Amino acid sequence: MCAAWLKLVVLCVGCTARSAAENRGVIWRDLGEDVTIQCSGSVDQQFFSLTMGLNEDTNVFFMEKNSGKTTIANGYAGRLQSNGGFYKMDILIKNLTLNDTGPYWCVYKMFDPKSSKSKSTKGQGSVLLVVTGDRHADTDPVQGCDGSHQDLVLVSVVISAAVLLCVLMAFLILIILKTRSLRASGTPRRLPTNDVYEDMRGTFRR
Repeated sequence: MCAAWLKLVVLCVGCTARSAAENRGVIWRDLGEDVTIQCSGSVDQQFFSLTMGLNEDTNVFFMEKNSGKTTIANGYAGRLQSNGGFYKMDILIKNLTLNDTGPYWCVYKMFDPKSSKSKSTKGQGSVLLVVTGDRHADTDPVQGCDGSHQDLVLVSVVISAAVLLCVLMAFLILIILKTRSLRASGTPRRLPTNDVYEDMRGTFRR
C-alpha cells in the first residue's frame, strides 16, 4: 500500500510540475474495471492523440481529422474504444491493469507550414488514472474471534505479564543484594589502639 501511495505522490508532483494551470482530476479504478476519458479541444486542429506517462512517451490513441484514421497502441488493442467527434471525444479503456496507472494527456496537434513542425496544444480532460485492488481477492467477510479464543488470548497475556514481573523483581533483588555485599566488603576494619601499650610503658618508666 505504501508503494502505491508513493507512486501516486510522484505522479501527482510530476503532473503538477508539467502543467499547474491545467484542469484535471484523479480517477480511481479497481483492477479489471473500465474508465472513460473525455477529451475536448479547440478548432483548427488536425491531429488528436491520447498520450500516457509523465513524458508522454506512450501514444495510446491517435486520430487524424481529415481521413478519420485511428491508431491504437498494442497494449490497448481490443480494450480501447472511441466515441464522439474529433473535438469532443470519449475514449473507453476496458479491463484495466496495474500498468494502466499514470497520467493521460489529451493532445491536439496542427502542422505549421512555416516552421515545418507540428504545434501541440493540451486539450481539456487530461486525468491521472490510479488502478488499485485485486479482482481475485477474497470477498468473504472476516470471521470474528469466538469467546474461547478471546479467553485464551487473555490468559496468555496475563501469564506473560506475570512472568515478566517475576523476572524484573528477581533482577532487582539480585542488584540490591550485590550492592549490599559490595558495601560490606568495602568497609575498613577498625584497628586496635595502642592505649594499653602506652600505659604499660609509662608504668615501667616510673
